[in-house]
Amino acid sequence: MGIGNPDSSPLPGQSEGPSDVRLLPGLVVTTTIRRTEAREEGQDVAFNEDILDRTRRNHWFREVLATGPHAQVVVMSIPPGGEIGDEVHDGVDQVLVFVEGQGEAILDGVRSPVGPDRLVLVPAGTRHNFVNTGSTDLRLYTIYAPPEHAPGTIHRTKAEADAAEGAEH
Repeated sequence: MGIGNPDSSPLPGQSEGPSDVRLLPGLVVTTTIRRTEAREEGQDVAFNEDILDRTRRNHWFREVLATGPHAQVVVMSIPPGGEIGDEVHDGVDQVLVFVEGQGEAILDGVRSPVGPDRLVLVPAGTRHNFVNTGSTDLRLYTIYAPPEHAPGTIHRTKAEADAAEGAEH
């Protein structure tokens, strides 16, 4: 379990149902092992969390939080100077909501600024990239419809994500 994403895996000795866990002074996390186990087994999981708080706490490049039969919730953190990477999702719409940081959206070659409170819809088949142009992490949550990544996927860095995606193709 990583400090940056305490809900990602069960804690030793944790029982079913909510449990408060103190990881650092002043940081209390409530997690439910039933949800975590279901996520690890690739089952559809209902999701009801403070997404802004969860996004702000995320320090990993990508973490899949919940996957349903038709949509997926993912949080991302892009370091200064970093990018998601130029890509096209055939058959998958993507909605991105930016929570912290400053960046640039590139949609089919058209550049526009992104930052807190900005929502971007990327229709299936659109070539896109998002670049962090600021001095702090660019944090966002995104919805893929249908799901794009395996349930429970965690990529700590873009290099890790690129290696995993290269292995899939």
